[in-house]
Amino acid sequence: MTDQFGRTINYMRVSVTDRCNLRCVYCMPPEGVPCLSHRNILTYDEITRICRTGAGLGISRIKLTGGEPLVRRGLPDLLGMIRKIPGIEQVTLTTNGILLKDKINELVSNGLNTVNISIDSPDPDRYEKITRGGRLEDALAGLEAALSCTGLGVRVNCVPMQETPPEDIIGLASLAEDRELDVRFIEMMPIGLGKNFGMISGSRIRSLLEDRFGSAGLCAENRGNGPAVYVRFPGFKGRIGFIDALSHQFCGTCNRVRLTSEGYLKSCLQYETGVDLRQLLRNGAADEEVKNEMLKAIHEKPACHQFAGKGEACGSGGQLLETRDMSQIGG
Repeated sequence: MTDQFGRTINYMRVSVTDRCNLRCVYCMPPEGVPCLSHRNILTYDEITRICRTGAGLGISRIKLTGGEPLVRRGLPDLLGMIRKIPGIEQVTLTTNGILLKDKINELVSNGLNTVNISIDSPDPDRYEKITRGGRLEDALAGLEAALSCTGLGVRVNCVPMQETPPEDIIGLASLAEDRELDVRFIEMMPIGLGKNFGMISGSRIRSLLEDRFGSAGLCAENRGNGPAVYVRFPGFKGRIGFIDALSHQFCGTCNRVRLTSEGYLKSCLQYETGVDLRQLLRNGAADEEVKNEMLKAIHEKPACHQFAGKGEACGSGGQLLETRDMSQIGG
C-alpha cells in the first residue's frame, strides 16, 4: 500500500486510551485533560476489525499506545487478538512502565514482540518532577521485568528537554552499557504542551555521548519499524538510537499512520487530516467501505510535517494543524 508520494505504508500506531497514570510536563497539564467516555473510545472488537482491514491493505506492524495503554483493562487480550490476524507480523507496545512488572508475562504470552519504556531521567527526583508524581523505581522494575523475558525486544525512550542535564542523558545511555537493550533519544515535538519546551538535537546528544564513551559505530542492521538511527559505543552490549524528527526530517520515508482511541485515522502527527472510522463502523459500514476510506486517507497523506517551517516548500500547505495534546492523539 502506497500513498500519493510513493511511500510504502505498513505500520499503524493504535491508541487504546487517552487516559494516563502520569502527568508528564510536555504531554499533559497537571489536572489532566477531559477524558473520553468509555462509549466514545473504540471497543477491542472495533480496533481488531480496523487492524484486520489494515492488514488486508498491507499494514503488517502494529504499535499499541495511549495515553498509557496498560491502564485499559484487558489489554493483553487485545494484543492477542491483533497478533492472530493474518498478515500482522509484529505487535509492539509503548508504555511508561509503571504497571509493566505485573503485566509483562501476560503480554508476552499473547505475542508481544517489543516493548518501549519511556524514562526521561535516571534521577528519582527529576523523574518525579517531570512526571508530576511518578516513581522511577516502578518504571525500572518494569524495565527489569521486560529484560527477563527471553526473546522480547526492549527499548528505553527519552525525550530530552533543553533543561535536561547532561548527566541524565549519560545516565540513561549507560543503561545500554551492560544490557541488551536500545536507549533512544527523541527530539521534542512541538505538539500540544511540547511547544513549551525546547528540544535538544540528536547530533548534540551524540556529541555529548561520544565525549563520554568514545566514538560510536553505526549499526547496519534494521532495529525497528521507524526512523531511528542506531549506533553502538565501545564496550556496549546495547545500542543508542536517535529519532531526529526536527533536525533531520525523515518524512520522505515515513511508513506510518495513527489510529486515535476515538477511532480517527490520522495520516500525519501534525495535521488533522484523516478519516473517522468509528462513525463508519457504528453506522454499519461494510468492510469494503472501511477499506476504501482507509485507502483514501492514506493516499492523501501529507508530503511532510512543517515543524521546522517547511510546510509550503514540501507541499503540506492548507492542512489543518493538530490542536490536541499527545495523549489525545496517540503520538
